[in-house]
Amino acid sequence: MAIRYDGQVAIVTGAGNGLGRSHAIQLAARGAKVVVNDLGGTVDGSGGGSSASQAVVAEIEAAGGEAMAHGANVADLDQVQDMVAKTMERWGRIDILINNAGILRDKSFGKGSLEDFKLVLDVHLMGSVNCTKAVWDIMREQNYGRVVVTTSSSGLYGNFGQTNYGSAKMGVIGMMNTLAQEGAKNNVRVNALAPTAGTRMTEGLIPEKAFDLMTPETVTPAVLYLVSQDAPTRTILAAGAGGYAVAKIMETDGIYLDDADQTPEAIAEHWDAIANSEPKQLQAGFEQTFKFLGKAAQAKGISLE
Repeated sequence: MAIRYDGQVAIVTGAGNGLGRSHAIQLAARGAKVVVNDLGGTVDGSGGGSSASQAVVAEIEAAGGEAMAHGANVADLDQVQDMVAKTMERWGRIDILINNAGILRDKSFGKGSLEDFKLVLDVHLMGSVNCTKAVWDIMREQNYGRVVVTTSSSGLYGNFGQTNYGSAKMGVIGMMNTLAQEGAKNNVRVNALAPTAGTRMTEGLIPEKAFDLMTPETVTPAVLYLVSQDAPTRTILAAGAGGYAVAKIMETDGIYLDDADQTPEAIAEHWDAIANSEPKQLQAGFEQTFKFLGKAAQAKGISLE
């Protein structure tokens, strides 16, 4: 059965180029009314202009779709709220939010400035927070919403020279993990996309032949699934060059150490059992607490009931 978004309204940030542009065009092709958000700056976040977003709107309209442009800086809550207000004024609802906007200020940690670090966090992390906060109550009140944050392998696994970017990209995972729980009762599902694509942000970083394989269009099907009616929630979907995989955060079962053995030396002695015992994907933070309490209670013969 075809996945469509007829009657739905989607906001895509950073949609003037690259991944965001691809997401916006494909959402519109499948029936969504799309807000094409883009500040219009360069890859490092400087400058601004509306030509890129207006061009995407024109492309969507030429294909028979509905779209509007908005130049909100996602790091500025007032501008984001204006974008949401204008969207509600025109279409009366917001069903989908794709947090895609981002910038790069790559440098090794020792050489990078704290000003650049904060700016990258403001755009990627606080930009996602601002946009999601602005639509959150709307989605909850209509008992429907699909939110995607954009993470990265640089955040999940690390990448030299991207401490600022990686910190922000792991931050949105923490945001997603909790919002998926808070939105569940109102059918608001929150997921993360971990894309790898040939865009302005990766140009010059990967070989040209590989660049040609990693088109934004090979990533967009993943985000289209994550904002569909039957989407999962609290899922990290990785995509690139036609490949798709789910990333999971795991925790080993671990061990319990008796009171006398709760020392760094005992941890060193039992490290293999701690680090290599059976891993499990926990669904909430309290599960870790209950796991450790259960081990301690069992060892001490205490009932927690």
